[in-house]
Amino acid sequence: MANQKNRALLVVDVQNDFCPGGTLAVAHGDEVVGPLNQLIEDFLTRGEPVFKSRDWHPPQTKHFSDYGGTWPVHCVQNTRGAEFHPNLIDDKHIRVISKGLGDEDSYSAFDGTDLALQLERLGVKEVWVGGLATDYCVKNTVLDALKHGYRVKALIDAMRPVELHPGDGERAVDEMRQAGAEIVESQEGQEQEAGAGGR
Repeated sequence: MANQKNRALLVVDVQNDFCPGGTLAVAHGDEVVGPLNQLIEDFLTRGEPVFKSRDWHPPQTKHFSDYGGTWPVHCVQNTRGAEFHPNLIDDKHIRVISKGLGDEDSYSAFDGTDLALQLERLGVKEVWVGGLATDYCVKNTVLDALKHGYRVKALIDAMRPVELHPGDGERAVDEMRQAGAEIVESQEGQEQEAGAGGR
């Protein structure tokens, strides 16, 4: 039976290179792991789909500053930096979405992937989004999810910004809100679901 809530959790790019010690570390990036793990457990227990997206770059790409792009080399395929944070829950039921396989930036988990098709096949109507980083891959994933017609809950306590420019994180949250996303704390969202009668 399809679950009545038709929700999916999208965990965006919680990879070693975006966490402290990585080549493109987001300040306090590892702090998203705790709240995301709680949600992963809850979604899996309810039989609801969980996706983890990852940057999966080739060694040479125009995405990197060495080849004309913006960013230092990060999340190169089959390196430790591209692996998910070791404390992030791994489970055979979690679906992995790989993006950035060519020269494109691919900030959104929908860019060049079959994520939209998978969500459609699963009957998903609402997506919950958290991860790294607020002002790039999380924001773009949220905006794309809205464009695809999904209800979106952006998990404010389960995301952290790069802040290439001061205030980028706040501006990204405002942009997501204005586009139609609901900005919630992860546990607040869970309490709303429980209050609505769960499944």
